[in-house]
Amino acid sequence: MTAFDARGLIGELTVTLDVDVLVGAYADRDGPPGDPSSVLAALGENRIGVGAVASLRAALFDLRSGNDEVLALPGVVPVGALDLRDPIGSVREMERLAARGVKAVRLFPDEQGVEAGFPSVRHVARRAAALGLVVLTGGDVRRFWQPFSGLEAKVVFLDTHFYHLGDFLVVAADEPGFHTSTRLLNSPDALETVPADRLLYGSRTPHYEPLVPLLRLATSGLKPEEIAAVAGGNARRLLG
Repeated sequence: MTAFDARGLIGELTVTLDVDVLVGAYADRDGPPGDPSSVLAALGENRIGVGAVASLRAALFDLRSGNDEVLALPGVVPVGALDLRDPIGSVREMERLAARGVKAVRLFPDEQGVEAGFPSVRHVARRAAALGLVVLTGGDVRRFWQPFSGLEAKVVFLDTHFYHLGDFLVVAADEPGFHTSTRLLNSPDALETVPADRLLYGSRTPHYEPLVPLLRLATSGLKPEEIAAVAGGNARRLLG
């Protein structure tokens, strides 16, 4: 029996910008240490040129020190983590980061125990839109689209599952700034169903297996120029 050759199927596909990369570790679960050097090495091993990197330390423990760690990393696109448990402090942090040239912020509602209907989410969403920041957000797209509706916000839903893809397509039809990561869109026709300009490659390195979304993108029915857009072109358009 011939062994399955995933790397061979991926071929020469290179991701120029991965929109979903984390440094740091979860204190309450097993997983990789997430130190920056090992995370950047893992990206290189999977032919991912640059990562849009956010800090778990900032999301879970201390906003400023965690975000400053990411700002100091060479060769990455820094993403400011916010804490939805502290909407006032998060708005101050957004303003500080925007003044330093950061183009995107990231929300961690599941890790922080925050629901889409909490006032903090709408408050942060409004200020992010006013500042022109791209929001990368976790959470169930069927609920977390609501705080961003009607704001002309630029949002990337990082946890869109292919079971919920229809819901994303319905809301995105009315919101031109809504985009989705490819990470969980692994059904046979998921990537082909979404307009290619709304798709961004995301791996969640080092807390997810980047080979799976790489393989799905490489073997998709998308045109070469669409694959290039998903593999980094769209992210660069949004993140500058």
